Amino acid sequence: MKKRVAIFISGGGSNMVRLLEDMALPGHAAEPVLVLANSADAGGLAKAAEMGVKAVSVDHRPYKGDRPAFEAALQAELDQVHPDILCLAGFMRVLTEGFVAPWEGRMLNIHPSLLPKYKGLHTHARALEAGDKEHGCTVHLVTPALDDGPILGQARIAIEDGDTPDSLAARVLVQEHKLYPAVLRQFAAGNTTPITL
Repeated sequence: MKKRVAIFISGGGSNMVRLLEDMALPGHAAEPVLVLANSADAGGLAKAAEMGVKAVSVDHRPYKGDRPAFEAALQAELDQVHPDILCLAGFMRVLTEGFVAPWEGRMLNIHPSLLPKYKGLHTHARALEAGDKEHGCTVHLVTPALDDGPILGQARIAIEDGDTPDSLAARVLVQEHKLYPAVLRQFAAGNTTPITL
């Protein structure tokens, strides 16, 4: 019996596309059942639909800061498809403990830094400002604390002379597209040994 996977996105969904492509390959222990965005104009929704996956939006704006009501709407969509695993793939809303706690141990996130360094936003600029020699991305289990939780995988790149936040972001994204599918494939099969790329 394959694990059922829901993916939350906010934008173009490039990591989501890589997850869907990998789940379509033979021998994968998971299958996608839902892609959800917090905006109807998120580009990833059309891509998911083209790939044959149910794609829905729950716009956060009408909730005007009422996070529990927004999260209840998210959960209502999840309740229709009964996923086993929830993957956050560029989902730009902070989720409360009330939403996260029931999913603990089953919710994954990808973050563009080598956690525990640079939780939150502007990770590439912060790595450059700190004079770091390397940078990368992390897939971790989600806990109520922001960008916290057990690490399931990391991919590293060297920071080069002349790098800008944009050039760094582009190179890290290439690694994200390799790391997240590799971690999900292993996680869905019941293996939580951290991966290093």
